[in-house]
Amino acid sequence: MGIVTLPTSHRRPLAGAYIVGQRPAEERIEIAIVLRRRQPLGGAGHTRFAHREEFIAAHGADPADVALVEQFARRQNLAVTEKDAARRTIGLSGTVESFGRAFGVRLAHYESPQGSYRGRVGSLQVPEYLAGAIVAVLGLDNRPQAKPHFQFRRSRESPGAASGAAAGYTPAQVAELYNFPAGDGAGQCIGLVELGGGYRPGDLKTYFHRLGLAEPTVVSVDVDGAGNRPGGPDGADGEVMLDIEVAGAVAPRAKIAVYFAPNTDKGFFDAVTHAVHDAANRPAVISISWGGAECDWTAQAMEALHQAIEDAAALGVTVCVAAGDNGSSDGVGDGRNHVDFPASSPYALACGGTRLETAGNRITRESAWCDDPDQSATGGGVSDQFGLPDYQQTAGVPASANGDGRIGRGVPDVAGNADPDTGYQVRVDNQCTVIGGTSAVAPLWAALIARLNQNLGTRLGFVNPALYGLAAGGGALCDILSGGNGGYHCGPGWDACTGLGRPDGGKLLEALKGAD
Repeated sequence: MGIVTLPTSHRRPLAGAYIVGQRPAEERIEIAIVLRRRQPLGGAGHTRFAHREEFIAAHGADPADVALVEQFARRQNLAVTEKDAARRTIGLSGTVESFGRAFGVRLAHYESPQGSYRGRVGSLQVPEYLAGAIVAVLGLDNRPQAKPHFQFRRSRESPGAASGAAAGYTPAQVAELYNFPAGDGAGQCIGLVELGGGYRPGDLKTYFHRLGLAEPTVVSVDVDGAGNRPGGPDGADGEVMLDIEVAGAVAPRAKIAVYFAPNTDKGFFDAVTHAVHDAANRPAVISISWGGAECDWTAQAMEALHQAIEDAAALGVTVCVAAGDNGSSDGVGDGRNHVDFPASSPYALACGGTRLETAGNRITRESAWCDDPDQSATGGGVSDQFGLPDYQQTAGVPASANGDGRIGRGVPDVAGNADPDTGYQVRVDNQCTVIGGTSAVAPLWAALIARLNQNLGTRLGFVNPALYGLAAGGGALCDILSGGNGGYHCGPGWDACTGLGRPDGGKLLEALKGAD
């Protein structure tokens, strides 16, 4: 039985990390093996399944591949804890020693500026008979995989922003300024992916009461042992509350399902796949406000999560993803331009950020959000991982600002108010505050999708081709012409700061009706 390398599994240490010692041999851990589809999807943008059972039968895990993993597990003294054909996931449990022997790695205890973690370096080894069936092996390394894309308003005044913008807008005010169509999201479910933090029901009750809105139904879905844990050391409550309050204020009668998972590559994948394949809550749109630069992911983890978002497209679920808050560098600090993943997945609706200025009830100026091109600016650029999708072929995506001539997936697709100085009034941990970031744009667009679905009487699902197919100058997407994010600048048409622009919801609804 030959042993081969999984080349997409290569790991490097986190920046500034160092080994403290080896993990105890008898320490028990759990991992996930992600398997290939039984049959390739062949382009989720053109394939849509009305029934999940049909999707699973055609594109779930192949029972033969499951049997191979079970055989491997028995030989390596590993226990099978989960078999999920829809998510194409096999869960395995065992000791550090057993996993190290099974995959040819050493698991060490690392300390880093981001905290301690169980880590590995190099690539994984697997039996040759199993290699072709595996998309990814996730969870051996449990370093923090992503960061939330939200920022609190800075203390300085916000020049040029009249009519209360310096104190922030309510989500409903932004929806009104963007002419969202009538509707309250009734009959829709919005899924929110969270990799930390939590919400306090009392805060939600107070917040929506003060807005004069009915409190939306919010349910917590625990994944991999995580759950709703407000007040924790990760400081992510602001992300969770921002997501719920923006989505809930714009679509107050939509059900909001919050999927809590650990902030690891396994946790991220498991949260998204549980949301996509949740037969109980059945979200029609999912909002993700977490991510990280493509260079900080293993190729296998990116591919597994990309395929999960492609599954969503095939099942008629829209996935809105924040494009990042650290400009065109995405906060990497190596002098190059990077885009954020999973926003860079071609099946995600990547959401960039603007600065919104108003007088009275009208918009006076809107530009790309950029207070600091490295620390406080909309993400965006050209993917190093994914090629140019069909729907962007005529969008004018430029060559990468890295100077290598690459023309890949352009990020973002759309935009909305994100500057924390013109941000959103929210309530977090018993305090009222103002928060911005592209984290706010993803749930804003998710709530807009819920309203559009409600009006159309169907699910928009993978909406990117429809948005790029809208007639230029029709006003459904309002072009942002000024500002930049470091490596890229706004201009007529699509750009790598604000994509196609911010929505005019009413005109967007009419355009989508006309496209049927």
